[in-house]
Amino acid sequence: MAAPGGSGPIGPYPPRVADDDEAHDHYDRLRRRVLWSFPSGLYLVGSRATIDGVDRQNLMTLNWATQVSFDPKLVGIGVEQTAVTHELITAGRVFTLATISREDRAIVRKFTKPVEIDEAASTANGFELTYAVTGAPMLTSAVAYVDCEVRESIVLGGHTFFVGEVVDAAFRAEEDTEVLRMEDTRLNYGG
Repeated sequence: MAAPGGSGPIGPYPPRVADDDEAHDHYDRLRRRVLWSFPSGLYLVGSRATIDGVDRQNLMTLNWATQVSFDPKLVGIGVEQTAVTHELITAGRVFTLATISREDRAIVRKFTKPVEIDEAASTANGFELTYAVTGAPMLTSAVAYVDCEVRESIVLGGHTFFVGEVVDAAFRAEEDTEVLRMEDTRLNYGG
C-alpha cells in the first residue's frame, strides 16, 4: 500500500485497522497526530563543505536531535536526504547544533529553506554568523551549541541519522535562558 501521493508504504497496520484505503488513511492520520504530540526541541543546524572546489554553507531548522552516548559525547540528528544540509554534512562531515531563545522564535522560520550567506557581512539571511572550531556556521545569537564531527551515518527511510562526536560546546547566553521547542511554534514536522 502506498501513501497518499504515491510516496511509499505507510504500513504496517495493526490488526484492528480494516484492510481498505479509507481505514488505512484514517489510521495514518491518527499515527501522525500521535507522533506530533511527542515533545521535541527546535534547533538550528549549521553545515559546511567544499564541493567541486566551492565552499558552501547552510543553516537549517531541525527538530530531530538527541544525545546518543555519554562516553564519548555523541549527538544524533535526523536530516531529510533531499535537504541542502544533508549534502553538506555528507561531504563536509561536520555540523553545529544550536539552541535558540524562546524570545527569538521567529528566527526558525527564516531557516526552513536554503539560506542566503553574505560572507563579507558574516550573515545568514541577515542574522550575524560565527564559526565553530570545525568551520561550520552558527548564529551568534544562539543560546548554546555543540560542534560535531560526524562519526557515523545511518540511512533510515527518507532521512539520514548523522552521529557526531562533540568536539566543542559552549553557552553563548545565560545558562538558564528558556530555549525554543517545537510546541512553542505553529510548525510541525514528522509523523
